[in-house]
Amino acid sequence: MFTGIITDIGRLRSMEKRGDTRLVIETAYDAAGIELGASIACDGACLTVIERGAQNGQNWFAVEASQETLDCTTLGTWKEGQRINLERALKVGDELGGHIVSGHVDGVGKILDIRPEGDSVRFTFEAPEDLKKFIAEKGSVTLNGTSLTVNEVKGNRFGVNIIPHTQAVTTWGTAKAGDAVNLEIDMLARYVARLRQED
Repeated sequence: MFTGIITDIGRLRSMEKRGDTRLVIETAYDAAGIELGASIACDGACLTVIERGAQNGQNWFAVEASQETLDCTTLGTWKEGQRINLERALKVGDELGGHIVSGHVDGVGKILDIRPEGDSVRFTFEAPEDLKKFIAEKGSVTLNGTSLTVNEVKGNRFGVNIIPHTQAVTTWGTAKAGDAVNLEIDMLARYVARLRQED
């Protein structure tokens, strides 16, 4: 489990297709403090650490992504040098600053528009048609691993404001219209929808 509060911006060092795809990600996290088998959310996708180390003063960890993960997220389009929002798994007793995030990406959305709004930036996104019913005004959504509050919803389009701090400590400061984003709906919305199916 995660909170959607990004704690590092990593960089994709390499991506090697084998049976699964091995990704090596450079990080500011102390490699010695990353357990093998640990979960790290990489742009919102929960991935398992299979190796870690440090080289020339640069910490790194390696994960594997299945074809299913590549097909259902933006990971299949990543290139070497890609900047990645990272979050370590939540520990019991940690502060829950965002909302409960599973790291299971539900679909890929798209940035339609970016415009200044005060000191913040207003982003307009397009969600996959089958996910629009789970996105509610003033509710939470996870985009590229970041917990964000939805400002308005119109059909399968929705807007969020991203404050200067979030722009500075995540990859949102360099995002562009047309970019694809990993989208995870709020867990509460998922369970409410399932309960309604049983009525």
